[in-house]
Amino acid sequence: MTKASKKAENAALSSRGTLDLTQGSIVKGLLAFSLPLMAGNLLQQCYNIADTLIVGRFLGDTALAAVGSAYTLMILLNSIVLGLSMGAGAYLSIMFGAKDRRAFDQGFFMSLTSIGLFTLIMNLAVVLGIDGLLHFMQVNEEVYRPMRRYTLIVFAGIMATFLYNYFASVLRAIGNSLLPLILLAVSSLLNIVLDLLFVAVYQWGIEGAAWATVISQYVSGLGLTVYSYRKLPYLRLSRKDMVFEKTALRRIARLALLTSLQQSIMNFGILLVQGRVNSFGTQVMAAFAASVKIDTLAYSPVQDFGNAYSTFVAQNHGAQKDDRIRLGTRKSALAVLVFCLIISTIVFLFGRIFLSCFTKDPAVITIGVRYLRIEGSFYALIGFLFMFYGYFRALERPGISIVLTVISLGTRVLLAYALSAVPSIGVTGIWISIPIGWALADLAGLVFYNSLMKTISKGCQGKISEPHS
Repeated sequence: MTKASKKAENAALSSRGTLDLTQGSIVKGLLAFSLPLMAGNLLQQCYNIADTLIVGRFLGDTALAAVGSAYTLMILLNSIVLGLSMGAGAYLSIMFGAKDRRAFDQGFFMSLTSIGLFTLIMNLAVVLGIDGLLHFMQVNEEVYRPMRRYTLIVFAGIMATFLYNYFASVLRAIGNSLLPLILLAVSSLLNIVLDLLFVAVYQWGIEGAAWATVISQYVSGLGLTVYSYRKLPYLRLSRKDMVFEKTALRRIARLALLTSLQQSIMNFGILLVQGRVNSFGTQVMAAFAASVKIDTLAYSPVQDFGNAYSTFVAQNHGAQKDDRIRLGTRKSALAVLVFCLIISTIVFLFGRIFLSCFTKDPAVITIGVRYLRIEGSFYALIGFLFMFYGYFRALERPGISIVLTVISLGTRVLLAYALSAVPSIGVTGIWISIPIGWALADLAGLVFYNSLMKTISKGCQGKISEPHS
């Protein structure tokens, strides 16, 4: 390849619709990239929040408990796909930062085909194993049947979730976070409209809420796929890109599988906690279902900021700009702290009002308020944890993120079961265990971070990532 042609390929990779985070203002770049991400995730939460709110108001606490528990299960399954997509996106971010167009294109092909096939197999497996999954979650007889009906329908949307998350990760790898937001805004609005139509007007019950979610997911997934292909020429592959190159495949597989494992461990731990919550009865299940929606909505912006920060680190890692990574890390940590303190205050003061949107049962609201005030006071801890996850993933060290997740969720599960078994503590023990797990994982993350910083400052970059050869 001539110097001129190589320059032309690099220019194509950095074409319209991308954001190069290896140059320019760090703060402006992170804000320009992260704000659409935050807005997009807030909209994505509307999928299940709309289900939960409308089901709770029109169908009652039993249906609310069923949708809430199904949400926990779906999050576990979707986290596997999301983790694979995020890992592939980290690799593509590094190639984008290094301006290696051929490696980018081949990585795009290999990750798209392999993750898509895996998602299809997983979808079939969970449909066949639905009863075993619900028994594992200790779903009581009252909730079992409506939850089973709801989940079987929602499982049909897993492939749509793959399409959306994969192409969103690819676009974010090249600095385009606006396009996923637009498609998600359309599908989120559609989800709310269909929820009201199917549940409130047509009275299809819990199945109506499920179908509203699935239809909306396919609008966002297929819409993003088609638009990306039609409007973004650099995502159109040529025959020479459709190969499985062993070295690159190993790097992609390592990042994708370990990131997926980290996401799965995190959500499997939450699933175990959900099982313990379910043992306390329908009111606690309903309170937890509503509170988790508020909780997730509250801290999802810092989760997305962590993903934006990860793209920033990955691009600069590919460009070998270590000083820029350190400066961006300090500024990002300060932004996360300030934001989380504000959100914690809002949730602590207005949690009861938020919960009353989901249910009018005073007992359910009281339980939910206690949860929100305990966990919501410590959002900064999970904000820093999201940054650690993003940092280690971007430096191709996803194994460290797994260690942090095991510490966080392991602590949470063990303490949840141990403390809630004490009669004087009860279900409050589950709530207390959450911030304790975050804090321990943050301490471990800080130790790993300082160790890597010392390694980088000594010029041992090769010890941090696999060779690019």
